[in-house]
Amino acid sequence: MSIWKTPFSIDIANARSQNTMVTHLGIEFTEVGEDYLVAKMPVDQRTKQPIGIMHGGASCVLAETVGSIAGNFCLELTKQYCVGLDINTNHIRSVREGFVYATAKPFHLGRSTQVWSIEIKDEQDKLVSVNRLTMAVMDR
Repeated sequence: MSIWKTPFSIDIANARSQNTMVTHLGIEFTEVGEDYLVAKMPVDQRTKQPIGIMHGGASCVLAETVGSIAGNFCLELTKQYCVGLDINTNHIRSVREGFVYATAKPFHLGRSTQVWSIEIKDEQDKLVSVNRLTMAVMDR
């Protein structure tokens, strides 16, 4: 059963993110399923720290981006929207180049809050970080 309450596609997700931090960092949505959303981000000069590995803050931006876009499309956007309340990230492995992929799946889709799990993996499907995003559901 689909969790999406507003019509949703990869094209819609990518269009919604134009002219934001999302496009500045090269984040692109790549896959949508019945209960998940996937985005990829390059590990390059925009997303690395000075020692040459992906910046932890870039991981948080990627996680919050994919979770937030997913969370909003689980609502009737004409009536509600959601915003981040809390994000927790545990960094597991560093990445020096290539792409990382974030997959968001909900733990909880409630009337006033949502809680999302976002796993970020590298191109070899190795876990880079685990993230939990809590969103507040707001009325328009």
